[in-house]
Amino acid sequence: MNVADSERLASALEHLGLQPAEEPRDADVVVLNSCVVRQSAEDKVVGTLGLMKPLKQAREGRVLALMGCMVGPRTDELRARFPYVDTFMRPQEYGPLLALLGERMGLDWEGCVGNLAPERPSVTSYVPIIHGCDLMCTFCIIPYRRGRQVSQPVDQVVREVDLLVQRGVREVTLLGQTVDAYGHDLPDTPDLADLLYALAPIDGLNRIRFLTSHPMFMSPRIIDAVANLDKVCEHINIPIQAGDDEVLARMRRRYTRKEYLDLIDSIRTAIPGVSLSTDVIVGFPGETRDQYRHTVDVVREVEFDKVHTAAYSSRPGTIASRLMPDDVPAEEKSYRLKDLDSVQAKILTRKNARLLGESMEVLVDGRNKGRWQGRTRSAKLVFFEDERDRLGDLVKVEITKTSPWSLQGVPAGVEAPV
Repeated sequence: MNVADSERLASALEHLGLQPAEEPRDADVVVLNSCVVRQSAEDKVVGTLGLMKPLKQAREGRVLALMGCMVGPRTDELRARFPYVDTFMRPQEYGPLLALLGERMGLDWEGCVGNLAPERPSVTSYVPIIHGCDLMCTFCIIPYRRGRQVSQPVDQVVREVDLLVQRGVREVTLLGQTVDAYGHDLPDTPDLADLLYALAPIDGLNRIRFLTSHPMFMSPRIIDAVANLDKVCEHINIPIQAGDDEVLARMRRRYTRKEYLDLIDSIRTAIPGVSLSTDVIVGFPGETRDQYRHTVDVVREVEFDKVHTAAYSSRPGTIASRLMPDDVPAEEKSYRLKDLDSVQAKILTRKNARLLGESMEVLVDGRNKGRWQGRTRSAKLVFFEDERDRLGDLVKVEITKTSPWSLQGVPAGVEAPV
C-alpha cells in the first residue's frame, strides 16, 4: 500500500514539473513515506528523519515531508519532535505538500494535478481500491492511522487500470487492508467480484491479483469470480494470524480455526490448483507453547504456498497494548519464528520439487543478477536466462531447478545448459 501511495505522490509531483532525484542530497523535496505496522518499522522512520535533519539544514528552501501511517489525525506531537519537517500528511492526503509547493512555485496545484496513476509504471502495478479498515483487530494500529474503510467507485478503478495498461502495465494487484470488503460502503454496494468482472474486458491487461483478504469477507461470489475469470490469478492471500481459537478471540479476528479451514476447503474445491498464502503472528500476548503448536498444525494441514511470519510487537495505541501484557519472552518469539520458518521451508521444498520439469507461464517483470525474473499465475518466483529483451512478456518456462523460495528454468524449447 505504501508503494502505491508513493507512486501516486510521485505522479502528482511530476505534474507540478518536478523530476525524480537519485539521492536525497540532490533533491529539492524529500518525502519519507512511513510504515508503522511494527515498532521496528516506526523506529527506522525516526532514525531516517534524524539523518535527514542535516540535509534539510544544508540547503535553504529544501522541503522535508513525512507521510504515511506514522501521521495520525493530530500532528502536534510530531511537530514538537521534528520541528525541521515542513509538512505532515496522512495516508493518501497529498494536499498539504502540494499546496506548500504550489505556493512556493506560484502554481495552482489543483489545476496542474490530474489523474495520479504512475506516469512510468512497471510491468506490474499496485492499485489501491479500498483504504482504511473497520475491523479493529486488537494488535493492529492501521485503523487508527488510515481511518475507516473507504472504497473507490468501480468506474474510477476501471479508468485507472485502463490508463495504466496504456502506459505498459500488464498485471495489476488490487490493494486494501481488507480488500474483499471492497464496495460495502458504496451506494450500490458492489463487491470485489463486480470489480473483477468490470476489469476483465480491458484489452492488454493479462493478469489481475488482489490482497489482502479477510476470512470474514471472502464470499462464495468472490471465489467464483476467481474460478471463472481467466485474467484473475489463482492465488489468494488470506491471513489466519493464529491457529488457536483462544488466541484468535483475543486478537478479535471474528472467526474460528474450523471456520477458517472450512473456507480453505471451499476455495480449493472451487479453484483446483489454487495457491494460498497467509500471515501469522507468533508470540501474541498470552499465547502458550501449546497454542503456538496449533498454528503449526494449521500450516502443516493447509500446506500454504507462502507464510508471512512476524513476531508480535506491542504497538502503542492498539487495544492489545492497552489491555494485554506483552508476556511472551523475546527468546520464545525468536524460537517460534525460526521453528515456523523451518516447517514452511520443508513444505515448500516438497511442493516446489513437484514442479520440476513442468512448463509454467511467467510474466517477466525485471532482471536480477543478469537473469530475467517473473512470477507464475500462482505467484511463484521464477528466474531464467535469455539474451532477448523479455520485459513484459508472458514466457513459457520449463522448470529445471527448485528451492523453497524460487524456481529456475529455461524458456520452453530451449535446451537447458549442462
